[in-house]
Amino acid sequence: MKKHNFFAGPAILAEEVKQEAAKAALEYQGIGLSLMEISHRSPEFTAIIDEARDLVKELLEVPEGYQVLFLQGGASLQFYMTALNLLDSSKTAAYVDTGSWSSKAIKEAKRCGNVEVVASSKDKNYNYIPKDIAVPANAQYVHITTNNTIFGTQFQSIPDFDQPIVADMSSDIFSRPIDVSKYDIIYAGAQKNLGPAGCTLVIVKEGALGKVSRELPSMLDYSIQIKSGSLFNTGPVFPIYVCLLTLRWLKQQGGIAGTQVRNELKAMALYEEIDRNPLFVGTAAKEDRSRMNICFLLNDPSMSDAFLADCAAAGIVGIKGHRSVGGFRASTYNAMDKSSVDVLIQVMQDFEKKNM
Repeated sequence: MKKHNFFAGPAILAEEVKQEAAKAALEYQGIGLSLMEISHRSPEFTAIIDEARDLVKELLEVPEGYQVLFLQGGASLQFYMTALNLLDSSKTAAYVDTGSWSSKAIKEAKRCGNVEVVASSKDKNYNYIPKDIAVPANAQYVHITTNNTIFGTQFQSIPDFDQPIVADMSSDIFSRPIDVSKYDIIYAGAQKNLGPAGCTLVIVKEGALGKVSRELPSMLDYSIQIKSGSLFNTGPVFPIYVCLLTLRWLKQQGGIAGTQVRNELKAMALYEEIDRNPLFVGTAAKEDRSRMNICFLLNDPSMSDAFLADCAAAGIVGIKGHRSVGGFRASTYNAMDKSSVDVLIQVMQDFEKKNM
């Protein structure tokens, strides 16, 4: 039976990507070695990371003056690393608190300087995106989490702040067009829309660096990582290769514009069913609903186990919601085909017929 993978992460990969990655795991391009055995300084891997970097720039239309890095440590390390590189101890950064990940970013940034939380949706369990956000003029930057995997909310458009933006795009990178010039740093753990866990994409504006007075650890200094081409130490060779395969696949699928259309169709279909079906209710404010992580509840929670059993019988996995919200969460990342969403919708409709 085909599995329909709605896990929030590590998440679904395109079938073509998995097949090609499996071949490389055994032997890479006839060289007699697995890709997992080759040197990160080898010409084979140099070609891989160079192409991956170039495709990121092409797909996201990255302007001059920005560098693309493939690092380790996930978004969780970037919570600290961004502030370490941009925020002096005597300066202030503004943070928008829209969920668990932004709260963790705030905690780490406080180790580096002053942090002002300029807006928060915590009062309603993060089920909306704050509006009319006022940022102090002296803020070095404003940090946002563009999509919130746990609570199913998303910035539908990015505010025009006067300050540079630092953005965690771990769960919606490559899902829609972005204006990179608005940002000092964009970072994203790969394991949602780009590749497997173990690799982190960072896009950094060179002009934003070198302005803090503290001495930076070499591994956490963006300038050093730029000079070394992301390879100050041994990089995550295999995850970067899978990211390259995904970037090639995204380009073949029509690039970011094509991806956006498919994501909107998937999300629209599922939200329409949630709103139509009397057994279910969405958790996020309608104007802020995520196109990546669709969260919903049963009006009668006692029916949850029965619904999960029906999902399992249809091959649906990863649909159970995070404990902070409960209910169900359908993560419809770039690699998910709409046919999997259609299967979930059919299960919801059949469940309605059995229980109404």
